[in-house]
Amino acid sequence: MPDTDLDLRLVRSFTVVAERRHFGRAAAELHLTQSSLSRQIIRLEQQVGARLLDRTPQGTRLTEAGEAFLPLAVEVLRTAAAAAAHARAVARPRRITVGYIANLIVTPAVRELRRRHPDAEVHTQHLRWDDGRAALLEHRVDVAVVRLPLSTAGLHVTVLYDEPRVLLVSRDHRLAGKESVTLDDIADEPLPRGTADPVWDAFWRIDPRPDGRPAPDGPRLNAVEDKFELVASGQAVAIVPAGPGDVSSLRPDLTTVPLEDVEPAHVAVATRADDRNGLVAAFRKCAEVMLTGLPE
Repeated sequence: MPDTDLDLRLVRSFTVVAERRHFGRAAAELHLTQSSLSRQIIRLEQQVGARLLDRTPQGTRLTEAGEAFLPLAVEVLRTAAAAAAHARAVARPRRITVGYIANLIVTPAVRELRRRHPDAEVHTQHLRWDDGRAALLEHRVDVAVVRLPLSTAGLHVTVLYDEPRVLLVSRDHRLAGKESVTLDDIADEPLPRGTADPVWDAFWRIDPRPDGRPAPDGPRLNAVEDKFELVASGQAVAIVPAGPGDVSSLRPDLTTVPLEDVEPAHVAVATRADDRNGLVAAFRKCAEVMLTGLPE
């Protein structure tokens, strides 16, 4: 008989494997060995009473039962996180966690919030580029400073400022060193493809182009670091935000070129639409004052 009392830790491990489609990458994200992760999945399958994942030479795929279980598993984790967060909020109403994604600076607004509310617990948490919405809905953070596009259902989103989009190329690329480039200049240049959010992917690949043509397909990505390596090795170019934190300062084999006639990226502050935490409203005000332009 399957055990109906599911271990949420095992459910979480399953969702990470299902998302990554690879035991090795999932184990690294969960800070587990592959053998420990495999044992966790086996225990979960015993609890559920069905096989959820199959390993193949190409990676890991969901079984039919796994496909059916995944959305419910995600909802179970979200509900459990929300319940725990609500209990914490009742017990400690003077606490807030501010999430932010890579290369976005929240320090001025966080500092100002602490100055205005010295008795509050103000924490910060770095988020993966595509984790802002989930982190909010799962109550892992109370505020997220993110780049758009972002699904706004259930969220309150305010744009703080715009960032120009630039072309990321290797130092020895034919376009490196130019004053600027246009979409026509990269009409045949492959751009890396993401795996998670097609709306995000379309925005950052400018796909389709203004004339209706599709953007040339490049290699598929699993992480931002993969993008840098693909560009540095000359396999692709990429469209990225201009700053802060120029990639070329981290990788001397990369450089950026201004991209003309392209809509800028948008940096925004997002919160849960129904959140009544006074610190959340206070942080929004701080962000709208302190984070409304690119840092010098």
